[in-house]
Amino acid sequence: MMRSFVDPMVLLICFLCISFSSAQSSCPQPAGLHAAAKASGKLYFGTAFDDPELSDLPFAALLNNTSDFGQITPGNAMKFDATHPTPTQYTLSRASSAVSLAAANGQLLRCHTLVWHSQLPGWITNPPTPWTNDTLTPVLQEHIHTLASAFKGRCAAWDVVNEALNEDGTWRDTVWYRTIGEAYVPLAFEVAAKADPSVKLYYNDYNIESEGAKAEGVRRIVKLVKDRGIPIHGVGLQAHLVSGSAPSTADLARVMVSYTALGVDAAITELDVRIKDADAGATAETRQATEYANVIKACKTVARCVGVTVWGISDRHSWVPGTFKGEGHALPWDKDLKKKPAYKAMIDAWMLGQICPMGGRSGA
Repeated sequence: MMRSFVDPMVLLICFLCISFSSAQSSCPQPAGLHAAAKASGKLYFGTAFDDPELSDLPFAALLNNTSDFGQITPGNAMKFDATHPTPTQYTLSRASSAVSLAAANGQLLRCHTLVWHSQLPGWITNPPTPWTNDTLTPVLQEHIHTLASAFKGRCAAWDVVNEALNEDGTWRDTVWYRTIGEAYVPLAFEVAAKADPSVKLYYNDYNIESEGAKAEGVRRIVKLVKDRGIPIHGVGLQAHLVSGSAPSTADLARVMVSYTALGVDAAITELDVRIKDADAGATAETRQATEYANVIKACKTVARCVGVTVWGISDRHSWVPGTFKGEGHALPWDKDLKKKPAYKAMIDAWMLGQICPMGGRSGA
């Protein structure tokens, strides 16, 4: 009779596999989106908000939940029209409230935005005397210096220049470009860097989540600033996506790598995934969840992608329906502040491939 023989090494491997599987199954899920992002090695998961929304107390409770949101962005309180309504007047109370909220919660603050073509006060867009390079340049410098100095040390990042490009990658026709030329972009970064040397300075834009002419324009901006020896630390990809045509994980990761290869970080800064009203329902939300998860996976893939920010929490307070007729349903919570499938899909995406230590602790 032949004796059966089992290699002791096989037994050891099987024991370790069983132990590892048990440790994984007992590994607790992170408490929220920010906790999952941190467990994945990223700096944060965050959200934008607008100060009037804080009067909605159940919504405010979500915003203040640091397990989900370790970073916040004031959607409008720091823009030019809100902070500099007349040539000699600065109104920083709304912006200061956002700074205080982030500090009270221990959340990182993304300050948004110093230079943009939209939401400008009338004295900029319709001056009594046409602007010249000599008259507009000091206005731009003073505005940037005032805001960056006022919140020095409080902002983790500033969106210095926002949406300076057309879809074909050429310069957008704005009061800044028409009057100062492309030099306004490095100038803005230079003034911001001098006012607050500790803050991370970003160029921020939309429709730059896939390769193309606009993505090439972004790379041109990064090179323009860096070639002048001026600090630029990152590219913000807004990622206002349309469900059904959102970029794949591979495409998004590839274009982010093309930015970070220039020596800067990347961040997803304004993520939402809008759905046509006619398509709204469980099937659409399932697809949307996959598209949200794909963004998370792309950020995980790219070493210098520092984090992801959604442009709002709930469909109750979303810019999408008022901007894109017949579309909405873009955010991870619905109008009743209930989590949609996108929420769990993002947590699962953050944790995909994470190894739970033998003791069952997730590290979150």
